[in-house]
Amino acid sequence: MARTVFCAYLKQEADGLDFQLYPGELGKRIFDNISKQAWADWMKKQTMLVNEKKLNMMNAEHRKFLEQEMVNFLFEGKEVHIEGYVPPAEK
Repeated sequence: MARTVFCAYLKQEADGLDFQLYPGELGKRIFDNISKQAWADWMKKQTMLVNEKKLNMMNAEHRKFLEQEMVNFLFEGKEVHIEGYVPPAEK
């Protein structure tokens, strides 16, 4: 049986992550409070950020920036702004 969590991003009960995907206290917070769907949504945004801003994960400042964007997106309800990106129209 899948574990469920009250997802801080979706604001509802949803399937939780299978294991902790991020290290440390923040990783525990994500594991306890973020659903699989919310994490998948973040992964899409993260990929866009890394590509559009040409982030280098070997650079500590870039990792810190990405972590802050992740917290903003998952826990504070702030949308990730990617310059020049226009979401596709809803059908």
